[in-house]
Amino acid sequence: MSRTSPALSTTPASEHTEPLALRTSLRLSATLLLSGQLLYIGVTQFHAGGDANNHRAVFGEYAGSGSWTVVHLGQFAGMAVFLAGLFALFSALDLRAATARWAGRFGAASAVAALALYGVLQAVDGVALKQAVNAWVSAPSAEKTARFASAEAIRWLEWGVRSYHDFALGLALLLFAVAAARTAWVPRPIPHLMGLSGLAYLVQGWVVGTGGFSQTETIAIVLAFVLDVAWTIWLVVTAWRMPDSEAPSPS
Repeated sequence: MSRTSPALSTTPASEHTEPLALRTSLRLSATLLLSGQLLYIGVTQFHAGGDANNHRAVFGEYAGSGSWTVVHLGQFAGMAVFLAGLFALFSALDLRAATARWAGRFGAASAVAALALYGVLQAVDGVALKQAVNAWVSAPSAEKTARFASAEAIRWLEWGVRSYHDFALGLALLLFAVAAARTAWVPRPIPHLMGLSGLAYLVQGWVVGTGGFSQTETIAIVLAFVLDVAWTIWLVVTAWRMPDSEAPSPS
């Protein structure tokens, strides 16, 4: 970010340039975070249901889903918007303290890794698994065992990618929580809720990696959704209620 010269920095027009730019970045970040999370939650309600760890039953549900591709594209869009908002938060916080600055940098890097992993996840789940379960359902009896084994192998690959995505997202949220906690104008509950959300994603990553899509993982998902909606709404309210005279200034 450019700096004004000492001669210009005393003028009223340039005095608030940086704070106003930071407020604009904050509003953009907060809006992306909330809209991305709400889009993801909304689209996920249309995902084919069933006991996700009962593969013979749930694969049939997946094969019969006519909205599978649209739902997974929508999930990817929601996650991309959310992570773009998280990445933009690094600029909005304008961190100067060394600890907060490095936490923000590593948090931004982890958010990029989470997005890349989620793209792989949706390629595995949204494309490969769907084709595999379709082939299993339509296969002749002699081929069904082999087709089911192929679909199940793809499912286990999905577990692995989902696990590491959750780890990357959880780490990103924890690091941004540390950075936000050291920013004076951020209300204290926001980084606390963000950190709890990060922990919920870490739990998801462990549970999926060790046991698949169990009831414990579902509880962790719902908890993360609630926490994410809470802190992103709080951040949106903070950003849009902030008048020009109280725009965050560099620390």
